[in-house]
Amino acid sequence: MKLLTHNMLTSKILKNVVNGYPLKINAIKTELKKADFQPDFIARMVHKVDYKALFQAAETLGYSEGLPKCEFLTDQDLNENVLKKLHEVLLEVEVIEGDLECPESGRKFPINNGIPNMLVNDEEI
Repeated sequence: MKLLTHNMLTSKILKNVVNGYPLKINAIKTELKKADFQPDFIARMVHKVDYKALFQAAETLGYSEGLPKCEFLTDQDLNENVLKKLHEVLLEVEVIEGDLECPESGRKFPINNGIPNMLVNDEEI
């Protein structure tokens, strides 16, 4: 699971969960899988993601060095080094094994072979 995907996932569907975001990452295995650098794509995407949640996820996995520590990024923050680091955390860092944990209920969703399983049982909704 890439951190771009993680940034969009929520457990809000669960009973008694109001926000369910951001999900806590409990990684057992991560990999860095190289991808072609596309600065224009990253510059557009950074305004569509929750940067605070992205930074928190990168920090949890040990990939936050080089990212500005702030609530959100402005266009002035997006120099080439920051774009390259954002590219790395959004598209190259991948959680292979572990789980995602709902911040409100503690419900865990497994990640196997890089795929998060967000399926819930009928009694959970």
